[in-house]
Amino acid sequence: MKDKSKLDLTSLDTYLSANLDGYQGPPEATKFAIGQSNPTFELRTPPNTYVLRRKPPGILLKSAHAVEREFRVQKALAESAVPVPRMMLLCEDDNVIGSAFYIMERLQGRVFLEPTMDGINNETRSGVFDEMNRVLADLHEVDVDAVGLSDYGPPGNYFERQIARWTKQYRASETTTIAEMDTLISALETSIPKDDGQRTLVHGDYRIDNLMFQNDGTRCIGVLDWELSTIGHPYADLAAVIMQWQLPPGKEGRGLAGVDRKALGLPSDQEFIEHYCQRRGLPGIQDFGFYLAFNFFRMAGILQGVYKRALDGNASDPKRAQVFGAYVPVFAKHGLAALEQ
Repeated sequence: MKDKSKLDLTSLDTYLSANLDGYQGPPEATKFAIGQSNPTFELRTPPNTYVLRRKPPGILLKSAHAVEREFRVQKALAESAVPVPRMMLLCEDDNVIGSAFYIMERLQGRVFLEPTMDGINNETRSGVFDEMNRVLADLHEVDVDAVGLSDYGPPGNYFERQIARWTKQYRASETTTIAEMDTLISALETSIPKDDGQRTLVHGDYRIDNLMFQNDGTRCIGVLDWELSTIGHPYADLAAVIMQWQLPPGKEGRGLAGVDRKALGLPSDQEFIEHYCQRRGLPGIQDFGFYLAFNFFRMAGILQGVYKRALDGNASDPKRAQVFGAYVPVFAKHGLAALEQ
């Protein structure tokens, strides 16, 4: 049986030779271990190193794994205050390697897989978190009309749209009835705050392990993994950061629950939120529990999709994906607790 995780390097070499400026093969590819949604590879050639990001093979949910959108938004942000890799080539022809893909610059920096940043001094930790806050605020201040992204998301209430979308995708990948998810979906639908008119670019999965920093400093050199980006409400991104921190530390949770943040030079949830509001000139945020609950719900839906792909044989990391199914009710319970805040 053909390994679906491998690239057809012969076909890829032929295509890139004809379409990518400066390309000289033959290529070698190594799949990055992290990332569950769109498989990502380091692509090495004699003169250059690139990154290739593709849709996974197999039957996919409609609108999921949109590498075309990832390419578009990062290309649009090239001259903005939001650091992104340089986009080099988009291929929408499934015949080349079996699915659409794009080629981008290979950044050289460091990625912190956990917010505790083990082995890093407190001054650096504080600087990294402040830079993470700065980039998020700058992202939400991008003039979407000026960068050509005014049509990157439909009009209307972002949370109504997102709850409907993720409920539909959750139902499409549902493998068993989870009472907590059913309760959370109903509760979110009736708790949406009044639209405050904010309509910005949102990343959709903003967290420390989707950022790359200088090897010897705290400057962010790249925001990665734009698959869930759209035009929406900025508080969804901010609450996504806080959501991760409420999870336990370690490989699966990658959070800060129970961690003495002050001893590590890290801000509290409230301090991070206040710094963000200061940067954007906001007086504060009402109904934050809703935004937090929304993120727990969406992450539960994403995990369910990863688990379903594992059952179908299409997961990027099948063994780890199998484990994710057990986390769906856990995230749903967190979401219900957040609504009560």
